[in-house]
Amino acid sequence: MMTSLAWCAAGLVVLVVGAELLVRSGTRMAKRLGISPIVIGLTIVAIGTSTPELAIGIDAALEGHGDLAVGNIAGTNVVNILLILGLSAWMIPLAIRMETLRLDLPMMVAASLALLAVAWDGHLSRIEGCFLLAGALVYTAAIVRVAHRESKAVQASYAEEIDGSEKDSTGYLIRDLVELVVGIAVIVVAADWLVYGAVELAELWGVSDAFIGLTIVAVGTSAPELATTVVSTLKRQRDIAIGNLLGSSVYNILFILGVTCIVAPSGIPVSQHLVTIDIPLMTGVALLCVPVFFTSREVSRKEGALFVTAYILYVSYLVAART
Repeated sequence: MMTSLAWCAAGLVVLVVGAELLVRSGTRMAKRLGISPIVIGLTIVAIGTSTPELAIGIDAALEGHGDLAVGNIAGTNVVNILLILGLSAWMIPLAIRMETLRLDLPMMVAASLALLAVAWDGHLSRIEGCFLLAGALVYTAAIVRVAHRESKAVQASYAEEIDGSEKDSTGYLIRDLVELVVGIAVIVVAADWLVYGAVELAELWGVSDAFIGLTIVAVGTSAPELATTVVSTLKRQRDIAIGNLLGSSVYNILFILGVTCIVAPSGIPVSQHLVTIDIPLMTGVALLCVPVFFTSREVSRKEGALFVTAYILYVSYLVAART
């Protein structure tokens, strides 16, 4: 018991260090390249912090634990929006950019609906995995297109923030890239420690694989997003925060689950509870963001508190009904 708690504590501490490296280097790279920080958050940061979900998904699929793989994705996305985004908005009201309303929010809703549709028959096939992965490629292409269209205007707005000689130096850019990679690596290792300790605790308590995927593993693999978002919020770099959360939620379904389905020899079976309760709930959370985000283009502190409360109620239901 004490060893498991030690792994969890070590993971949390190292996550904070990795998140600081990632946010700092990601923001500097965005400014030097004339790219909006939200684009960095939606691609490099989002995929990097979703690496634990990919590792767990592939391992679970190859070992025949489909509930753990799919439950991890559904649970992680609920954590991302209700708990992490809600907590961020509760700390400081979260302004929503127009790019988020035009691209990221619709893609998150579309990805959630797509997962609900393909999982409805209780099985995710390799063909459906290819379909999800194709969606991830389309989403990435759309982000690149938006970045290209905005690059000149954004570069001009950042011109006064970075010294000209430093901005044009390849050495500074390489330094930032190395720091970014180190930050992602530290986060991935720390998340593995946290999940390892949490899974051991869950096994000691005698709960199911589905429960582990939806709660312990979901929160553990969301720890990089939580750490990154909290650090971004405290540093007032909110574009990285919102971009990381929405980008991770989209990539979790389209890229992570898509790859997981493809590597599984016979696809992934999906339990009835996931099909009828947890995946629809994840989709409902994505749909809930539509009116909230469009209202004054801000997530208020009150709405953030309601999101966090909704997550607590969901976990309470899981504990009562699945254990």
